[in-house]
Amino acid sequence: MKGTKINVTGKDLLTLLDYSPNEVAQLLEEAFALKSAQKNGEPHQHLAGKSLGMIFENASTRTRVSFEVGMTQLGGHALFLSPRDLQIGRGEPVVDTANVLSRYLDGIMIRTNSHEMVAELAKHASVPVINALTDAFHPCQALADLMTIYEQKQTLKGLKLVYMGDGNNVAHSLLAAGAKVGMNVTVASPKGYEVDKEILARAKEAAKETGAHIEAVHDPKAAVSGADVIYTDVWASMGYEGEQSEREKVFAPFQVNEELISYANPEFIFLHCLPAHRGEEVTASVIDGTHSFVYDQAENRLHAQKAVLAAVMG
Repeated sequence: MKGTKINVTGKDLLTLLDYSPNEVAQLLEEAFALKSAQKNGEPHQHLAGKSLGMIFENASTRTRVSFEVGMTQLGGHALFLSPRDLQIGRGEPVVDTANVLSRYLDGIMIRTNSHEMVAELAKHASVPVINALTDAFHPCQALADLMTIYEQKQTLKGLKLVYMGDGNNVAHSLLAAGAKVGMNVTVASPKGYEVDKEILARAKEAAKETGAHIEAVHDPKAAVSGADVIYTDVWASMGYEGEQSEREKVFAPFQVNEELISYANPEFIFLHCLPAHRGEEVTASVIDGTHSFVYDQAENRLHAQKAVLAAVMG
């Protein structure tokens, strides 16, 4: 998993598609080192005296707590900023917000719906911008996912990960992650709910470098055949809650249940980015069963994000 050492100080993290396989490997290596240090009580205050601004337009349990705790463990300071705290919530141009915050902060983390707005923020900011979730990508989650898979399988290259459900930001980031580490990724979605075609094409192009097989399909049982990792997410992501009842009907065949997992590798692991709706996208018997590593996955958000923070803000 080791890659050639590359300096990424000052680099934005908007999507893993913007990072090379070596850079992704480097982030994972650092994440495991920081996790070990934290578990062993070893000081690792790489960002002493530095401040991270955390812009939240959407509520979050894991993202806020993991980033705030992560900055504290790295010796820095995290500042929570809601739309009520910023003039951007009242119409200030993104360019002005980016330039002003860059004068105060050493890095900006943002969780919002619009990926275009985050890209514009990164364009004008002179400090690194970290995407903590947009409608298009969720790269920090994907890094935590890779950590969790590696911990359980001791490899990433050549594994088969199958994502079941909506072709959303999590699905997009898994495609990108697989392409960068040589892990085969299949996204199985109902017709009309597929991943973005342009992002799929970018992931396939990136996969040429690592040999990963990237695909999007519609048959859940065929997709999950021989899977080493089964992953799912809520059927109605943020912004689509109004379609909940309709989506429940359309996505029913994609529920991760005892029947579906019978087609997978017997030693498969189950992942979910949380929050989960037991009885909808996954049954309680699966998410609370012996194949599930969702809490390890949630914990690894802390360590993966610390690696990103230390790398781009160090």
